[in-house]
Amino acid sequence: MTERTKDNAPLMRLSHINMTFHNNPGFLRKKKKIGALVDVSLDVNPGEIVAIVGESGCGKTTIGKLITGVYRPTEGDVFYAGGNIRALKKGSAEYNAFRLGVQMVHQDSYAALNPSRTIFQSLSDPLIRHKLSKNRVESLDILVDLFERVGLTPPEHFLFKYPHQLSGGQRQRTLLARALSVKPRLIVADEPVSMVDVSLRISLLDLMGRMNSEMDVAFVYITHDLATARYIAQGGRLVVMYLGKIVETGDLSLVLNSPRHPYLQALITAIPIPDPRVSRKVNTLPLRSLDMPSNVSPPTGCRFHPRCPYCQPRCENEEPELRAFEGELIACHFAEQVPEWKWDRQ
Repeated sequence: MTERTKDNAPLMRLSHINMTFHNNPGFLRKKKKIGALVDVSLDVNPGEIVAIVGESGCGKTTIGKLITGVYRPTEGDVFYAGGNIRALKKGSAEYNAFRLGVQMVHQDSYAALNPSRTIFQSLSDPLIRHKLSKNRVESLDILVDLFERVGLTPPEHFLFKYPHQLSGGQRQRTLLARALSVKPRLIVADEPVSMVDVSLRISLLDLMGRMNSEMDVAFVYITHDLATARYIAQGGRLVVMYLGKIVETGDLSLVLNSPRHPYLQALITAIPIPDPRVSRKVNTLPLRSLDMPSNVSPPTGCRFHPRCPYCQPRCENEEPELRAFEGELIACHFAEQVPEWKWDRQ
């Protein structure tokens, strides 16, 4: 594991985060609270890759926006390099260090780039604004080097084009170059390959892996795809979320090779297997219900109990705490009784 920041603090820490939104039901209807995140705590160490997985609406993107400072938590604190980002004053050295040190790569690469400006115009302005280059000539030298690193060669062929003139994969590499241009310590990648052709996904994941190993950039990789999470976060950690809560987390190889929470077991069995001979040998996990409950009015007790095949009366009334179990953390009352599961897809 890479060395931590001063005072042995992680690079990024989310401490007992609650994030509540209010829906917009329309005229004469009462607003309701939506608990997007409920008592979430998470550490990210320097140079580490943390993959966050879960179904749509589980809160994983909300975590990414809290880490980057887009959202402020309803309750709880977010720390960067040991300092509470809520207490940072805009314009201070600590605030600027946070704003440059934590970057985000968005899912929609086209929406993340200004369509009326060339790639060079969009990427050179932050360099000059933050005094990372003195002028556009120096900015060009920096961006040429970065584009060669991310595989956009020759760089001059891409820098002076508009976003619509690039393919989805090229725009996504451009976003990675933009994130790297300000020398970050942590990059939040929110579904970075979901809108890219399947043939290009591995190359983008390999690129992020090289950034992590060569430049010691930590990654929070957000996805609903367990396969890409397993690929990018080899040697890192996996965080499994369900309806705003972390239900299982630990070293990725340990968690995926022997998942103990029924929800993660269900996610793994849902992955299609192209070989019918292998598919017939893999055990299925029949859920009690295929419908995901609403986070506007989540179930009492364990949030997964309406769908869990191992549900017992205690699950319906008592919410499980995230506790240590066989080297990982799991939120399940009966983890000891849940049958052991193996990811054997071959």
